[in-house]
Amino acid sequence: MDSPGERPVGNGDKLRLLAFELATEACSVALWVDGEVIERFEVAPRRHAELALPWAGELLAEAGIARGQLDAIAVGRGPGAFTGVRLAIAIGQGIALALGRPIVPVSTLAVLAMRASAGGRVLAAIDARMGEVYAGTFELTGTGAHALGEETVGAPDGLQIPEGQWNGVGTGFAAVDGALCKRLAGQLSTVDEQALPRAGDLARLAAAAYRQGAAVAPEAVEPAYLRNNVALTSRQQQELRDARR
Repeated sequence: MDSPGERPVGNGDKLRLLAFELATEACSVALWVDGEVIERFEVAPRRHAELALPWAGELLAEAGIARGQLDAIAVGRGPGAFTGVRLAIAIGQGIALALGRPIVPVSTLAVLAMRASAGGRVLAAIDARMGEVYAGTFELTGTGAHALGEETVGAPDGLQIPEGQWNGVGTGFAAVDGALCKRLAGQLSTVDEQALPRAGDLARLAAAAYRQGAAVAPEAVEPAYLRNNVALTSRQQQELRDARR
């Protein structure tokens, strides 16, 4: 059964797609099979490398699908936690290269926007730490989450948010003592500051994108960090090595 914010996207007939969304504290993997979605989701900080691949295997077994029957791999390309974004891309590239399949990269903010139960114009925001948030504006329709502008990162007080009413969704609204909520109090029709992106929504968006020819070669996938000052810590390097084994 669809939960709030989940809505059909594209027809997705005769398409089998495995999706990884790991850009936040939530670890989520989903399988799209001919328009149906099954998903694993858990708020599991620092356990993404441990959970993602086993969950993928469980979903394929549950659906009775072999890896070789997949048409494509979908990944949340960020923005979000540096390690999670890199991990999703590394896992997706590994599977896609082994199978000779393409990847469908999707904005994590677009995936998050799908959590807005009210639909319409959505402001998706993720806590970026260091007093900043990642933010993007979208219009939700029956065909998905359509970007209304460039995605950005910055202090809540400095973000350029267009006038008008928005449905707010994501942890960015709780960040910095709720600064974004306070600033946009008169522009927010609804707010869900607990929402996290889910691979089921990623799969829905990726299925529609695949039909529109948005799949790319695995080596062409680029992460969306938005920040320039990113570097791998020793822990992050080890997690990526573990994911590639």
